[in-house]
Amino acid sequence: MGRLTFSINVTLDGCIDHRAGIVDDETHAHFTALLDEAGAMLWGRTTYEMMEDYWPLVASGEVKAPPAMRDWALTLENKPKYVVSATRSDFPWNNSHHIEGDLRTAILDLKDRTPDGVLLGSGMLASGLDRLDLVDEYIFLVHPRITGHGPTLYGGLLNSTRSLELISAEPMGNGAISVHYRRAG
Repeated sequence: MGRLTFSINVTLDGCIDHRAGIVDDETHAHFTALLDEAGAMLWGRTTYEMMEDYWPLVASGEVKAPPAMRDWALTLENKPKYVVSATRSDFPWNNSHHIEGDLRTAILDLKDRTPDGVLLGSGMLASGLDRLDLVDEYIFLVHPRITGHGPTLYGGLLNSTRSLELISAEPMGNGAISVHYRRAG
């Protein structure tokens, strides 16, 4: 069974707004490497909708972007993308699939079918999947910023504390730190 790894940008005060972090070649290269290792990407509808109008255009060359952003777009374009949504079922972006039925069963099935693991990139969805004890690992890119606004990591939506075991912590040249944890016990 593949593992489900929640990975997201987060500021020191817990903000996960995609506009709050450092957007540079190093950040994009970091997430491209994570996606390269994973067998699939998993999002909630809101995150999918933020991505679907921009990244396919970067991948096709219709929108000019630095090489690291284009590498991310090309990797994402070809990777299977799974979307959890109760309000939308049509996901036309290349290689996109709707997760249907019982969420716990569907995600366990996705993990079973994806031995290289699934990269989860949506904050609200991560809260729900963590409450179902489905998240195995966490890779947070912690940015050296304090924003004073949200949305925040988990937003008070967990029903209990998670104890984690540190796998690695790697500082980046831009001041961010990639921290990789797995659930303890």
